[in-house]
Amino acid sequence: MHRHYNGLKTAVLFGVIWAVLLLIGALLSASFRSSAFLLLFVVVGLATSAYGYWNSARLALRAMRARPVSEAEQPVLHRIVRELSTRAHQPMPQLHVSPTMAPNAFATGRNPENAAVCCTEGILQLLDERELRGVLGHELMHVYNRDILTSSVAGALAGVITSIAQFGVFFGSAGGRDDERPNPLALLLLSLMAPLAATVIQLAISRTREYDADEDGSKLTGDPLALASALRKLELGTRQLPLPPERELVNASHMMIANPFRGQGVARLFSTHPPMAERIARLEALAGYRR
Repeated sequence: MHRHYNGLKTAVLFGVIWAVLLLIGALLSASFRSSAFLLLFVVVGLATSAYGYWNSARLALRAMRARPVSEAEQPVLHRIVRELSTRAHQPMPQLHVSPTMAPNAFATGRNPENAAVCCTEGILQLLDERELRGVLGHELMHVYNRDILTSSVAGALAGVITSIAQFGVFFGSAGGRDDERPNPLALLLLSLMAPLAATVIQLAISRTREYDADEDGSKLTGDPLALASALRKLELGTRQLPLPPERELVNASHMMIANPFRGQGVARLFSTHPPMAERIARLEALAGYRR
């Protein structure tokens, strides 16, 4: 079976983003002859990340106006998730449904014991039971692979890099003698390129985790083609019924199985999700499918 080594890719990407952080930290510390503000931004970034990680479930569910559903309300949803969580030897997450007709699903929570899986009304109507099972396997593996922690750390590092670069320009252009100030052109380039590099790496980590959840979820369900079929429907469904680009929804969008917003041209380069065609092709290869 062909493997894509997504765990190794994630580790390498984290190594790159840490290297960017250490590089700009070293440059600014040398320029200002102090590393105090670098440490300050690292502490602030980690604190912000910890808050977001601890409250990820509450924030995401609130953004989607989701509510918990009982087994009497959603017997199929409960049965599938109970079966898959039992097969994975993991606790069953809380189940929620969002009233939006935009078809999507996401999992959130700081660990398997405090996790939630949410489906929209749209996805429950769009997919058949087999396809829904494929989607739920994908979402459960996000929880079991600790992807919420991974995305929180990546987001924190990207935020720290952006803050350091921006404040480096601010402090570098104010006060002090001209011969003591850092090169303004170098600071300007740093303020533009460092956040861009951090964002691209953060998005690459997110896309890698999607591939991993596709593969691991398909192994959990034993049916890669079910998820491939679901992704085909979701690609069309999210184009026809995208979510509004509100701030809270944008912040939660990386958790969803399909990009919930319309994105064309350059916007696709900054998507948190890999191309659907590539995901489907990998799933078909996993199943040994031949056209």
